[in-house]
Amino acid sequence: MFRKKPPKWKEKTVTPDEVLEKIEPGQHIFIGTGAAEPRTLINSLMDAKTGNLQDLTLTQLVSFGDAISLKSLQSKTYRLRTFFSGWVSSDAVTRGLVDMIPSRFSAIPKLIKTGQVPIDVAFVQVSPPNQSGFCSLGLGVDVARRAMARADLVVAEINEQTPFTFGDTFVPLDDFDMIVEATEPPLYFPRFEVAPVFDRLAENVAGNIDDGSCLAFTFGQVFEALPKYLANKKDLGLHTPFVTDAVLELVKSGAVTNRRKGLFRGRTLTAYALGSRELMQWLDRNPMVEFQSIDKVFDPMEIGKNHRFVLVIPARRVDLSGSVALHVSQANVTAGPGQMADFFNGAEISNGGYTIIALPSRNRDGVANIRMSVEDSPNLLNLPESVDMVVTEYGTAHLRGRTLRERAQALIEIAHPEDRMVLVEGAKKRNILYADQIFLPDSAHFFPSEIETIQRFKDDLMVRFRAIKPSDEDQMRQLFYRFSDQTIYYRYFSPIKTMPHAKMQEYVNVDYRDTLSVVGLVGGHEQQTIIAEARFVRYADKPVVDVAFVVDEAYQGKGIATYLFQMLAQLARDRGATTMTADVLVSNPAMLKVFEKGGYPMQAKLESGAYALTIDLSHMEN
Repeated sequence: MFRKKPPKWKEKTVTPDEVLEKIEPGQHIFIGTGAAEPRTLINSLMDAKTGNLQDLTLTQLVSFGDAISLKSLQSKTYRLRTFFSGWVSSDAVTRGLVDMIPSRFSAIPKLIKTGQVPIDVAFVQVSPPNQSGFCSLGLGVDVARRAMARADLVVAEINEQTPFTFGDTFVPLDDFDMIVEATEPPLYFPRFEVAPVFDRLAENVAGNIDDGSCLAFTFGQVFEALPKYLANKKDLGLHTPFVTDAVLELVKSGAVTNRRKGLFRGRTLTAYALGSRELMQWLDRNPMVEFQSIDKVFDPMEIGKNHRFVLVIPARRVDLSGSVALHVSQANVTAGPGQMADFFNGAEISNGGYTIIALPSRNRDGVANIRMSVEDSPNLLNLPESVDMVVTEYGTAHLRGRTLRERAQALIEIAHPEDRMVLVEGAKKRNILYADQIFLPDSAHFFPSEIETIQRFKDDLMVRFRAIKPSDEDQMRQLFYRFSDQTIYYRYFSPIKTMPHAKMQEYVNVDYRDTLSVVGLVGGHEQQTIIAEARFVRYADKPVVDVAFVVDEAYQGKGIATYLFQMLAQLARDRGATTMTADVLVSNPAMLKVFEKGGYPMQAKLESGAYALTIDLSHMEN
């Protein structure tokens, strides 16, 4: 029996100790990031005791591997420089053992190219060479090429379990000064377990993402839960720092085609891969995934070439102005201000792009995450003007183009119900909310988020329906002032000319039990306009509700009023009502027709120029 001849590259390998003999005191050593970390070389470096390994600086873009330990850093032999305080270095930064370089990721390649961040030695993990003699940088491109170009000594750690990935990853075997064979597998990362609150949070986030959007993924429970709620979307794109197992799940669902991207159309663009063995196998020679350096992946102008780029950022806390405190834990590898600034700018440049901040309303200790201020929080992303939405498990606060008062009101509405009263009172004291702002404590517990839905009407008009919120006050005022005198008279039975704050805030604050109001909105998630409103008010001690509704004149004749009537009728029935009443002026035959087509038995009695309608909700007509 013949033994398989070992590949030629193995004849050129040396031991890690032979590599370390070439290191000189005071040198700067570049190390690949994450799953691209050359573990065999770094473990040997950490364990070595030779005299030449003194006063060394290790440069790693994101430090969350397992080879560089706090113990080794405390030895004073090595010092770590990083651009993000990740799993190992976050604690070490605060203890003075690690040098943190604040920088936008898109600017790091230039810092290395110009020598501002010196590199003398480059340790990179690569795949075995193909038949043409090219290795692949595999699981992390980041700035490896720039580091290799600056280094006097370039060492490849060839790992046979590293996938051969495509993009700007090919390196001729002859470009390496020394070659080491890996004795350890790549670093694998398990998936996060998803708590129920994060599952609800992810569902709400997904509700703000349309077909054709382009997304970026990182780590954390929000991203773990997102794929199942995005699975029914169409033509999603991915321009992401990381490819993870959650990305793999999303791609396998069929939701990702990358067809509508403006950059690397048809392919997922990334700089790193972090995840399971299954993910690595999927990436091997996968032409649908394009690995590029971080100056390409993080460049705001490149990001902005993608239509409707949606940036989702898990956050720790948010205040009533929209300022955000990002995480400082290991579960959020890329959630640093320097990294997020590039993607923030990219989302702003993108046609139809927007930013979503996602967080639970309370932390694990039951403390509020939506606060009056986050100024004293670490890792502060103080860009409230760039935050378009904030999402909790209680819904979405739309912030774009809104005043500080409107922002505060919207954020209070998605805070934990038990925290809203304190926020309202605090906002009043700081003159953020009106001094006479109404707050109904019980309404916080009874908001019917389950009734939210999207419907298509004539002329392909898409309308989103949900329960009214106190923050709808200004939108409802704008709707009122768009009405003609005739529409106002039909709705209110009197020639009302103004709708001041005091009157309108009473209208938009409802208890969702005895009074339920539904609004219809048009426009994209980043900018929605109320064009219809319908409500019922329950009679005292009777299973009877009185109904009224109105539709913006520009949207009448499309079936919206009929849909609203049928929706309210069902909601009233679900809440125990058997009868609905309404008053319709004789001069408003269009509204009378809406009730006649509603599908329920109806009686009409003419009284003083108006029809008093009584509608039987107990059964529908055939």
